[in-house]
Amino acid sequence: MLARRFLWIIAIIIMIVIAAAFAYRLFGVQLIRAALVPGVEFTPPPGRDAPDFAGGKNWLARPDLPTDAARWTPEGYRPAPRPGVAVFYLLPTGVFDRNQWNLGPVDAESDKRLNIFLRSQASAFNGVAAVWAPRYRQATFGAFLTDKPAAARAIDLAYGDVLAAFDVFLAAQPKDRPIILAGHSQGSLHLLRLLKERVAGTPLAGRIVAVYVIGWPVSITADLPALGLPGCASPEQTGCILSWQSFARPADYSLVRDTFDKGTGLAGLPRRGTAILCTNPLAGMASAGPQPISANLGSLLPNSDFTGGTLIAKGIGAQCLASGILDIGEPPGGYSAYVLPGNNYHVYDYPLYWANVRADAERRAGVFGAPATSVESKD
Repeated sequence: MLARRFLWIIAIIIMIVIAAAFAYRLFGVQLIRAALVPGVEFTPPPGRDAPDFAGGKNWLARPDLPTDAARWTPEGYRPAPRPGVAVFYLLPTGVFDRNQWNLGPVDAESDKRLNIFLRSQASAFNGVAAVWAPRYRQATFGAFLTDKPAAARAIDLAYGDVLAAFDVFLAAQPKDRPIILAGHSQGSLHLLRLLKERVAGTPLAGRIVAVYVIGWPVSITADLPALGLPGCASPEQTGCILSWQSFARPADYSLVRDTFDKGTGLAGLPRRGTAILCTNPLAGMASAGPQPISANLGSLLPNSDFTGGTLIAKGIGAQCLASGILDIGEPPGGYSAYVLPGNNYHVYDYPLYWANVRADAERRAGVFGAPATSVESKD
């Protein structure tokens, strides 16, 4: 009797799991929107609440901080002791609160996530660059799932913080120091706007080693002309832009593409039907053909609590498809957590190619005239 009851319980659990998975496949986006789009009005915070970036308080990574998560490296690597480049890194969304439109001044849970992103993403640049990453009042995740006017206001508030942090970052650099601009997801969105408004057509553009706007679609004809820099056409090119979005097979890119097609590009042209920039991180250039797994120098496999990880070389290939997405092949083992609908490996855009991103930044910095000064551990 007990055995039969136990089997019934197991069967019910299995049915619930299957039903939940089926509902997620059919209504995943609607469910996510219902759970994450804020249900409160947007209220502009008082001006006195704006973060002051002049000191270290509102930076999650900065060279003068005693420790920060961006200095982390997996076994076999070390940060550069005297980096000749500075990187301005804009973190992806780390706040998922439905009760607020922007990251608040004290948010331990969100800050924990942001530090995870510093280790898994920004750390790729510490072999050649000093990492600066502001704690800006980024828009909550739900702001990107709705067309409510409040969402645009939240994103504009976040961008205002980015501008303030960027001014402090620039003022702290010697006038001839090379600069890398990098970000992911929401960070890349703000970085694209920053490129258009603060870099394109200015002397600063001549100091840019490369721009990594990963995890956000960039239209080749509707966005790139406004940015003043081309897509990277070779692994040795400097002053160029890299971008990719990682999907496993079978990939469904329609959700991203549909949203993308509704927008107007930074050059004032409609994005609908335009080609999307896809840089193959294993080749260091746009629209490269399929690259074998042997070209992967190391994917960062996160540990259970995402506070670090191990590099696994020669495990994941890459191919830019005509759709503009980066095909990573069959779903890779060890990366199942946080995969988005459509086999979207958005969270892992950097970790899947961590060592190649690091090598890419060091190579371009070397061509630019600021060689890497990091050392590989021999421990």
